[in-house]
Amino acid sequence: MSEAVHEQMLRTASLRVTKPRLAVLSAVHAHPHADTESVISAVRADLPEVSHQAVYDSLNTLTGAGLIRRIQPTGSVSRYEARVGDNHHHVVCRGCGQIADVDCAVGHAPCLTASHNHGFQIDEAEVIYWGTCPECAQQS
Repeated sequence: MSEAVHEQMLRTASLRVTKPRLAVLSAVHAHPHADTESVISAVRADLPEVSHQAVYDSLNTLTGAGLIRRIQPTGSVSRYEARVGDNHHHVVCRGCGQIADVDCAVGHAPCLTASHNHGFQIDEAEVIYWGTCPECAQQS
């Protein structure tokens, strides 16, 4: 995505357009499921003077605005992705930690319907599939 598109995304979310926010948004779009340190490295490739705190603040602001999504599979650090608003899920390799997107379950999916909502208005189900990626499976 172009910088102009990222600028428009920030404006649409009523956020001030800043260099760190643009760089973080670009990094997350370019590196799906990146951890914070990877985002910092990618941002510093384009904006060497940016501080860790500016990246952390931008990640929190962009997550809060719904422009990016933070996921944290069990045993993993927080990771960020730009695919938002579609309630997709993830598959995680038990060997190397690789993460890939999985579209929402189709057809009859009783595990995605709560047996009792306890009065909550449920608007999202989060599913993480665990397994072994092809590269790790070949090494076994």
